Amino acid sequence: MSIDINKPRYDQDTYIGRAYHFFRLTNPLNVFATEKELNEAKVIVEAVKYSHKVPKGYTEDQVWRMKYLYDSAFHPDTGEKMILIGRMAAQAPMNTIITGGMVTFYKTTAATVFWQWINQTFNAIVNFTNRSGDAPLSKSAILTSYLCACGGALTTALYLNSKVKNMKNPVYARLVPFAAVCGANFINIPMMRNNELRFGTPVTTKEGEKLGNSTRAAFVGIGLVCISRILMATPGMILTPLIMNWATNAGWFCKRPNAMVPFQIALVGLCVTFATPLCCAIFPQMMYISPSSLEPHIQEAAKKRKAEYVYFNKGL
Repeated sequence: MSIDINKPRYDQDTYIGRAYHFFRLTNPLNVFATEKELNEAKVIVEAVKYSHKVPKGYTEDQVWRMKYLYDSAFHPDTGEKMILIGRMAAQAPMNTIITGGMVTFYKTTAATVFWQWINQTFNAIVNFTNRSGDAPLSKSAILTSYLCACGGALTTALYLNSKVKNMKNPVYARLVPFAAVCGANFINIPMMRNNELRFGTPVTTKEGEKLGNSTRAAFVGIGLVCISRILMATPGMILTPLIMNWATNAGWFCKRPNAMVPFQIALVGLCVTFATPLCCAIFPQMMYISPSSLEPHIQEAAKKRKAEYVYFNKGL
C-alpha cells in the first residue's frame, strides 16, 4: 500500500485541517513516549519517507501515529530530538502548572517574581526548541535573550501590580500576569530566534529544494508566532480570572475555600489543552509567500526554478 508522509495527513490549507493536525501533534500523551517508541517511530518514518510504502506488519493508521509521534519529538529542520519540556506536546501540562501558578499567586511581589521567572524560563526553552532553521545559537545570545525576557516580564508585572493594587475591582489585578506575558513574548521570541533575523530562515520550493535564507521571511514567521502565542495564553489568563472573579462574588467558595485553587487550575488546564492546538492552527507552520516579497537573491533563485511561491517553516 502506498503512502505519502512527507506532507501532513490533513489539509493544511484549511483551518480545520490544521486543527486536526495540531491536536495530534500537541497531544500531551506524546510526552510519555519511551525512547524505544521514539526510535522505532524515527526508523519507520525515515524508511517510509523514501519508499512511500506501508511497511510489512504495519497499517496505514499505525504509520501515521508513528509520523505524529516522530514530529512531536524531532525538530523538522535539524532532525534532532527536542528537549522534552520544549516540545509542543508538553505545552498543555506545563502551561497548566505555570499559568495556574501565575493566576493564583499574584498578590505578593515574591510570588509575582517567582512565577514570571518560571514562565520565562519555560518560554525560553520552548522558543529555542521550536526555532526555525538549523543555525546554532550561541550561549551568549541565549543568555541575553533569557535575561531580557525575564526583565521585560518582571518590569511589566511589578509596574502594573503597583498601579492596580488600590483599585476596587480585583479583576484588574488578576489580569496583570497576562499583560506581563504579552510584553515578554514580544521580547523573548524575537531574541531567542535572533539568528533568523540576522542571517535568515531557510526558504525552499514546494518540492523542498532550498533557495537560500531570507531575513524577511524570518520577520514574517516570528511575528506570526508572537501573535499565536499571545492568543494561546488568552483563554487561560483572561477567561479563567474572569470566571474566578464571578464565582468568588457569587459565593461559590464560601463553604469550601480550599476548592478555589484546584478549581482554578482545572479551568486553566481545560483552556490550555484546547487553546494550544487551536491557536497553533491559526497560521500554517509551512508558510508560503510570493518571492517578490523577499530578497533579490531569493527572487532570482525562484525565477530560475519557475516557482510562483516559496515556502519556509515559521516555527511554533
